[in-house]
Amino acid sequence: MTKRTSAKYKIDRRMGENIWGRPKSPVNRREYGPGQHGQRRKGKLSDFGIQLRAKQKLKGYYGDLTEKQFRRIYTEAERVKGDTGENLIGLLERRLDAVVYRAKFVPTVFAARQFVNHGHVRVNGKKVNIPSYRVKEGDVVEVRDRSKQNVAVLEAVGLPERDVPDYIDVDHSKMTATFVRTPGLGDVPYPVLMEPNLVIEYYAQN
Repeated sequence: MTKRTSAKYKIDRRMGENIWGRPKSPVNRREYGPGQHGQRRKGKLSDFGIQLRAKQKLKGYYGDLTEKQFRRIYTEAERVKGDTGENLIGLLERRLDAVVYRAKFVPTVFAARQFVNHGHVRVNGKKVNIPSYRVKEGDVVEVRDRSKQNVAVLEAVGLPERDVPDYIDVDHSKMTATFVRTPGLGDVPYPVLMEPNLVIEYYAQN
């Protein structure tokens, strides 16, 4: 079980934003941070603080990846030809747990990591239990037969607050999802503003 499952609301509170767009987020009721000092007036953030916050928000959105994991993805995004910020988003969206979440097979990105870990998912017919596994364009991700009637899966499919983006072709009757293409920042349905350019600036200076 991921270390942040029970604490996922803290990420929302820390950021002061409902970063997954969930109806139950505590930010919908309280927009201040967690802890006894959370209601203090926020000071103006420095450039470093703004960049750090952008990094924490993007990292937190994908299940609060470890710093080591996130930096590795940034390094790869920088190495690939093209815009580093767009490459970063594309690499994050190609994670198997992200695809499972986008396809609405599970209600949260934390649940996606657990779902993959527990062996409920196949890629091109083969079981894959590594959440960070990187799918390629044309790969077919499916829920294994024994898990297709899982109550949590059926509930997630019916969630009204999220739509499946057009870079994933989903058939919920068969519980399959085809990864059509690698998205850019403008394709990804983030509920809040994500600023990968600030993340790049953060790592370029640190």
